[in-house]
Amino acid sequence: MGESLRGHAILIIRPAGLGDALALMIRDEGGEAILHPAIEILPAPRPARLALVIARLHTFDWAIFVSPTAAREGMKSVRERRHWPPAVRIAAIGRGTALALGELGAENVLAPAPPGDSEALAALPELQDIEGQNVVIFRGDGGREYLGRLLAQRGARVEYAECYRRARPTADMSALLERWRAGAVQAIGAASSEALRNLLELAGDADAALLLATPVFVPHPKVAEAARQMGFAQAVVTIGGDSAMAEGLAAFFAKV
Repeated sequence: MGESLRGHAILIIRPAGLGDALALMIRDEGGEAILHPAIEILPAPRPARLALVIARLHTFDWAIFVSPTAAREGMKSVRERRHWPPAVRIAAIGRGTALALGELGAENVLAPAPPGDSEALAALPELQDIEGQNVVIFRGDGGREYLGRLLAQRGARVEYAECYRRARPTADMSALLERWRAGAVQAIGAASSEALRNLLELAGDADAALLLATPVFVPHPKVAEAARQMGFAQAVVTIGGDSAMAEGLAAFFAKV
């Protein structure tokens, strides 16, 4: 057990269950991990439609997962109904999603080099000549359309398996904000810009400056740019999953 984060409390705002590994790493370094999800994951918005897509899963050439949550909820939805068809190749939008799929038993997952995103995945050689192939994209309700549109332009037949929906939680933040005002929250660990927006909205205008002055650690440059546009004074990109974020936090506070 290390001591690099002793005396520092890190707020993790990922969906419930997706911040546990990072919290353990922070505690192993002597820090305090505060789990306060700023995104709530709810069941699929149209379960009958999702079930029909999964029933035809064996007819697809590729299954693409766009986030760790899509991996977790998508694989759960599939396993509730059938075994994974071995002929369907699996792709992930980034390393974090690929790791999540691997933990769920997926093998030979195609993923771009870190940091990874839709553009990087679409640029891989395996997804260039896909005319006539069937692709299913596992995502939340109303996700980004870029990847699906691009693959369709290349001649693929694209469908979506919307296996969850996101919502802003209604959890009371008063105790957390009281700690924050007392200087007992030193950093935020976030996976998405949506979570950061929700956190600001939950805190309210009166405490917005307090939040925006807190360093935020994120897994991708696009999330960092969105954080800066929201007004966060410092957004640190840590590419490479939970271990990279824990190392980034330790390195940051070693300099403070």
